[in-house]
Amino acid sequence: MSGSIGSGYPNEYGRMGSLVANAATARQSLDGLTRQAADGRIAETFAGLGAGAKTSLDLRPALAHARTAQTNIDAAAGRMDLTQTAMTQLQAIASSFQARLNNLNGLDAGEVDSTAADARSALTQVAGLLNSRDGDVYIFAGADAANPPVPNADNILASGYFTQIGTAVAGLSGAGAAATAATTMAVATSNAAGTSPFSASQSQPAIVLQAELPVVDAGAGPRPRIGLLASANTSVVSAGPSTTGSATRDLMRALATIGSLSGSQVGVPGFAALIADTGAGLHSSIGALAGDAGVLGDTRTGLTATRSSLGDVQTVLSAQLSAVEDVDMAAVLSALQLAQTRLQSSYQLIAAQSALSLTKYI
Repeated sequence: MSGSIGSGYPNEYGRMGSLVANAATARQSLDGLTRQAADGRIAETFAGLGAGAKTSLDLRPALAHARTAQTNIDAAAGRMDLTQTAMTQLQAIASSFQARLNNLNGLDAGEVDSTAADARSALTQVAGLLNSRDGDVYIFAGADAANPPVPNADNILASGYFTQIGTAVAGLSGAGAAATAATTMAVATSNAAGTSPFSASQSQPAIVLQAELPVVDAGAGPRPRIGLLASANTSVVSAGPSTTGSATRDLMRALATIGSLSGSQVGVPGFAALIADTGAGLHSSIGALAGDAGVLGDTRTGLTATRSSLGDVQTVLSAQLSAVEDVDMAAVLSALQLAQTRLQSSYQLIAAQSALSLTKYI
């Protein structure tokens, strides 16, 4: 009996080894298909993609760049929208006081005092608007976006800027309109510490500030500027007989001048001329504010179009990438079911072979 049993062992072991190997292969196939069904990807590494690896390596950086550019545009768009809102309010303030100046040339001292009080309040409001933020970014601060472009905006009426203009306006009767306007112009254009209401960063020549404006990486092509400045124009030139060269400086100068007037000055020689000069400054401010806001709006529109194009690019690249990286889920699920059936069959054959070998042994 022992000789008969021993002579059959090699064949039994060979069949059993083959069945176990087949079961292991079926198990490996099932594991791979299970992973593909779970994450939808052909392979976990580039090597597993075979011929599709080069395409994947080429497309992924391009897709990532398009997504980054789109994210950059979204962030810039939010900042630009806040800037446009602030610019609209600045224009409204300038237009309101330009309209009210016509009432100051009469003999109503009460109207002058009332308008002066409103101008002081508006000057504080303007300073606050120039400190508008998008999160932690001061949108009118240029390169120094972490710091307010108008320090102590709430206390601007106690600043050297306002008090110096106030002193000049108070001396209108002795100095005359031309000298008074010249003094307020000098104060408004000054970048000197203690006179300029702006931060050290914003108290620089416009050409320096414009070079430091934030830009956005929107993909290929030039990087558009996405901000405006608290103390200088960005894209337009202020025009008119009485301008500092900056729309915001013109507006603040006008408000500080009006805010320094007194009803007792209505009959003073030069009063009407000073009002006329202030009106010219407001007119220049309104035009330049509108111009800069318009350019920013055009940039915003262009970025919106670019974002849409980037979305199309992402759609195409994603489809191409999916073709080499993602599985056909219907085919995977069908293959998974077949692999499960094969593995079950392998286990059944192993069990049957084991039972047969035991029977022969007995």
